Amino acid sequence: MLTYAFGEKIAKPCALVLGGLDGLHLGHRVLLAEAKKAGLSVAVTTMFGGKGKALFTRAEREFLFARAGVDIVIEIAFTEQFQSTSAEDFLAVLFRTIDARELVCGEDFRFGRGAEGTAQLLKRYANVVHIQRTVKRRSEESGRARKISTTSCKAFLKAGDLPSLNACLETEDFYGSAYFVQGEVEHGREVGRTYGFPTLNLTPPPEKLLPPDGVYGGLCRTPKGNYAMILNIGARPTFGVAERKIEAYLEGFSGDLYGETVQIYPMEFYRPIERFSSAEALKAQLEADIARLRKNHF
Repeated sequence: MLTYAFGEKIAKPCALVLGGLDGLHLGHRVLLAEAKKAGLSVAVTTMFGGKGKALFTRAEREFLFARAGVDIVIEIAFTEQFQSTSAEDFLAVLFRTIDARELVCGEDFRFGRGAEGTAQLLKRYANVVHIQRTVKRRSEESGRARKISTTSCKAFLKAGDLPSLNACLETEDFYGSAYFVQGEVEHGREVGRTYGFPTLNLTPPPEKLLPPDGVYGGLCRTPKGNYAMILNIGARPTFGVAERKIEAYLEGFSGDLYGETVQIYPMEFYRPIERFSSAEALKAQLEADIARLRKNHF
């Protein structure tokens, strides 16, 4: 997979998927499937630097795009200069630098200064443009169909509704589609191993949007295999640690992963973070959490 900045020359003919692509939700995957029909290299645009934190970081997107069969990634920096670029100037740069034989976008795709450019405008400038209808998901609670978008995905995440979030992301390849946090395993305080619960520790990337602080059940993908886990996102008040970290206990794992890159998949909220009266009280709660984890069979 090759990565370019928007405006760099890309000579290889491709089918180009246009959009911000902050990760890959099911709507994006419909666009990818359409692009693959062309039988060309598949390119996607992805944007960095907008307001708020990102659903997936640059490294996480690279992982997702590679797993999804993307050949070329075109990174767009959401700078003041880019925001002031007219729709026509955006298209001029696009067609001057990219040999896009076919273009694919959603019906609500917007580009250019003040979002003046539309999918219909794009169609007037390009030979082959595939405009895909919005992908919706029916809510089990309300029965109403709701548009799948990055905005709705972020809303689910901020609310801690991981099942609804993953319903907008998941394909049959769970480890290549569901929400995750990627990071390098660090040396921690190593307190957990003193009472039988050794953990791995990550510092979440500052630009990463996380679920609310709390204790979760989920899965961890490591170079040494995949494991069910319980994880703490946030502070550890029992031990007087206020720093926001990710700390995970991997069921059935032995050894260490220091310096390794892992993916953490929180899947179910268990309980809020609380301060226990002692390490023994915390240990009793962790044993209950692990019993719940085993029952769920992630």
